[in-house]
Amino acid sequence: MAYSSGLLAIAVASLQQAPPPVVTATPGAVAGIGQTTEPPIVSDSEFDKALPPLSNDINAPLEPMIPVPVATTDVPVAPQPASPAVTGVPVATTPAPTIPADLNQPLPPLAAFDTAPLVDVAVKDEKAPEIRYETVIRGLDPLKLTAQFNGLSALKGGKDKAPNDTVIAARGREDEQLAIRLMKSLGYYDGTAVSTIETVPSDKTRVKAIVSATPGKQYKLGTIVVKAGPTVPPTLIRDALPLKVGEPIEAVRIQGAEANVALTLPQNGYPFAKVGDRDILLDDQVGTGDYTLPVEVGARSSFGTVTTEGRLAFGADHVRILQRFQAGELYDNRKVDDLRAALVATGLFSTVSVEPKPTGNINPDGTEQVNLLVEQERGKYRSLAVSGGYSTGQGARVEGSFTHRNLWSPEGALIATAVGGTQEQGLSGTFRRSNAGKRDRTVTLTAAVDHTNYDAFNAFTATLSGRISYDSTPLWQKKFTYAYGFEVVGTNESVYDFARGDRRRATYFIAALPGQVQFDRSDSLLNPTKGYRLKLSVSPETSVRGSISPYARTLIEASAYYPVGEKFVIAGRLRAGAIAGIERDDLAPSRRYYGGGGGSVRGYGYQRLGPLDPQGNPVGGRSLNEFALEARYRFGNYGIVPFIDGGNAYTSVLPKGSDLRFGAGIGGRFYTNFGPLRVDVATPLNPRKGDGKVALYISIGQAF
Repeated sequence: MAYSSGLLAIAVASLQQAPPPVVTATPGAVAGIGQTTEPPIVSDSEFDKALPPLSNDINAPLEPMIPVPVATTDVPVAPQPASPAVTGVPVATTPAPTIPADLNQPLPPLAAFDTAPLVDVAVKDEKAPEIRYETVIRGLDPLKLTAQFNGLSALKGGKDKAPNDTVIAARGREDEQLAIRLMKSLGYYDGTAVSTIETVPSDKTRVKAIVSATPGKQYKLGTIVVKAGPTVPPTLIRDALPLKVGEPIEAVRIQGAEANVALTLPQNGYPFAKVGDRDILLDDQVGTGDYTLPVEVGARSSFGTVTTEGRLAFGADHVRILQRFQAGELYDNRKVDDLRAALVATGLFSTVSVEPKPTGNINPDGTEQVNLLVEQERGKYRSLAVSGGYSTGQGARVEGSFTHRNLWSPEGALIATAVGGTQEQGLSGTFRRSNAGKRDRTVTLTAAVDHTNYDAFNAFTATLSGRISYDSTPLWQKKFTYAYGFEVVGTNESVYDFARGDRRRATYFIAALPGQVQFDRSDSLLNPTKGYRLKLSVSPETSVRGSISPYARTLIEASAYYPVGEKFVIAGRLRAGAIAGIERDDLAPSRRYYGGGGGSVRGYGYQRLGPLDPQGNPVGGRSLNEFALEARYRFGNYGIVPFIDGGNAYTSVLPKGSDLRFGAGIGGRFYTNFGPLRVDVATPLNPRKGDGKVALYISIGQAF
């Protein structure tokens, strides 16, 4: 290598300078003018001695690179004559290049190299001017792609400014490809796009960045071929693929059609179906594309057994209570999704999944048995909850509860609750069994003691109650719900005795069989925006104060929600109640009907509407009517709600349309992920003596 490099350098120098012949002399002779000799030649033996020794170990490190010694001969240079016509050029001896010491060392291992990419640190020159530009899009308006282009454009994303024209050009090239992709998504596969930059004659500091798109012809479906195994019915896949010959090859429609196939097959007995990658063969002569879709159908299957594994909250027997299908039914993944949702709704899992597993067992109808594997990871069972509110007449109220959701597996919960407030205090314990022997059926047993002190009555009450219900929850809202049960109450209450003209305390024992049905077509439990609700409550009861006095309490309620645009909801509510079979004064005050308060006629104090005693305190009635109308306006996470309410309570068995009391006000809403926080301020429009001028209500959830 050293020789080759030296000879190449000499040859290049000779071609560039073309010097006269070198004048040399042989050893021991006197050089003369015009005499030339050959350059010295290294013998083979000297060359071999100069080579470094070679190792027999092919895995040994490379030998260090050292310069090869070159034999040189001192050649005397002939003296230059005085005449300028003849010159002699002496040959200067160039020393061999020195090899750096680092190259003599073995190569370091690859692992020693730092493979982290270099960080490009760009220092912005504050004095460097920015170029302002205007983005112009041409050719996409007829295809209705301009809005979509603007949302993805690199030029638009730059906010019409760049440090230099190179950046603008780079953004333009990106937008060329974007325009081409968008045109292809609508079947314009020959579409082209070009970006240019033009100056603005009237403003030297601005330029125009122009992206010009040329769609060309639109390709359409020529043939449609589905490559799949047999199905039942035979046209199942083709019916689920809503594509027709002659339609444009639009990406969104084709992807949607394929997604429909992937959704339909598992709903009709094919849990393991897979939709493959489509193939579209374009013919640019006629502008058509031949569409082919491969589909792996898999075995037609039926439901088998359910098994479960993992850290279990409950076993497979309880899982089978939650399922809405029987073994042997044709597989439908909608029922699998329903089972998964029911498991999540229990609140007992941190994670839970339901997956079909093939068995290879063939049923008599020719379908393969598919078992479901439920993988559980139980979550935390214990939780604490606190809620509170305030309203004029009812005062402040805070409720705290401790819940163990799976103390008696499966889904046997213990709930301890404490209530503290300015006018109410109490303790209760509840046992609740969810999905008790049947999905969505809840059994509840409650024992409670409490003290209430309102204008209408002061009561010390002990209650034992039981209930069987089919209820809605925020996660699992149902269209139809019901509840029925029993209630045994012992209460000592203050009551105004009209015969004596003063208050006295009386003890009541009450047995009741309350029942309720509700039809719910609203879209939310805590914040409905459309739909309606109908609810009927009936409670046959008997009061024991020396003698048995049976009677019936009924209450019917209807509410509706009508959206006006995207931000307004008009909401309305009607309520009417009646108590038949007993005189008002024989009823315990806590079982009578009252009007007024945050969930009734706002603007009036809690239970303030209805007949009053001579002391100005409410005594309640046997009937009730109410209405409410709200205009709910929402902006972001906030809302404003003007409202008007009306109603009253009456001594008669049936409510009347006369002597209605009205309240009006405005409320604020703060919307959270668990429901709106409500703050309402109202005033009575036709107050009576003793009614306050302003009432305030704070709680969670809409008024109705």
